[in-house]
Amino acid sequence: MTARAVPRANSIHNPAIVRRGEGDYAGVFRVDEIDMSFTLHVGFSPDGIDWEIDPEPLLMESGDPEVFVTEHSYDPRLTRLGDTYYLTWCNSSPHGPAIGLATTEDFATFTQQENPLPPANRNCVLFPRPIDGEFAVYHRPSDRGHTPFGDIFFATSPDLVHWGRHRFVFGPADGWQSLKVGPGPHPIETDEGWLLIYHGVWRSCNGYLYSVGAALLDLDEPWRVLHRTKDYLLAPTEPYERMGDVPNVCFPSSAVVEGDDLRLYYGAADTCVSLAQAKLSEVLDFVKTHSFEASRY
Repeated sequence: MTARAVPRANSIHNPAIVRRGEGDYAGVFRVDEIDMSFTLHVGFSPDGIDWEIDPEPLLMESGDPEVFVTEHSYDPRLTRLGDTYYLTWCNSSPHGPAIGLATTEDFATFTQQENPLPPANRNCVLFPRPIDGEFAVYHRPSDRGHTPFGDIFFATSPDLVHWGRHRFVFGPADGWQSLKVGPGPHPIETDEGWLLIYHGVWRSCNGYLYSVGAALLDLDEPWRVLHRTKDYLLAPTEPYERMGDVPNVCFPSSAVVEGDDLRLYYGAADTCVSLAQAKLSEVLDFVKTHSFEASRY
């Protein structure tokens, strides 16, 4: 998908996509407009490939003036719990990037909740089921700039307002993930553990490069790493991943699993939306056979 999908778009990328049923996909897309504001737009598709994107930005309902949506709202994630879809995204605030949270049941009305975490924080994905009876997230504290660090943490909440039990999950490692890491799509529950697809960043003589890896984490203690890829799953190799507004970027932001089929939606070069497909079982095997030694997690 390219900027032609939205009339005022300079680029469209980093989508949050879910499959609601047979022939029914819905998503929220980051659109960088021609005035370089960042807006969120809703889209629908019968097959997850051909999309109709609302030309107007998504609107939030909230009675609390302290809960804000800025002109720079970007990088959404979606998780379904029961009949409710939970949207997280990043707001640019005077204090740095801040995570927003909203709920919807129909993708027509979005009700904004309290911001779950204080700034600065750059990435946040909600688990698709409670952990020990509470909501749970992976998140990545940040700073105001192009973060020269980045560690993933786990946290829980009884009510989506009060968050605690923060646990370190993992941070940068050698090679393609040596500068920072951050959670991508919401965790995928498997018999072997939570599969977390994440992005890793390193800096070369040509600037920052964003690639895609994965980790398996314990089902009961999701901060405990079982396996983590030493080799990347996906990296910028195609022209549309290497050339764009931000070159050399594969940014995973949503995944749809149907049986053993895994669809990974990602932003390419901060310019367009791309799709990669794999067998879930093969991804799990790759994570286990291309991982660091346990002492490196």
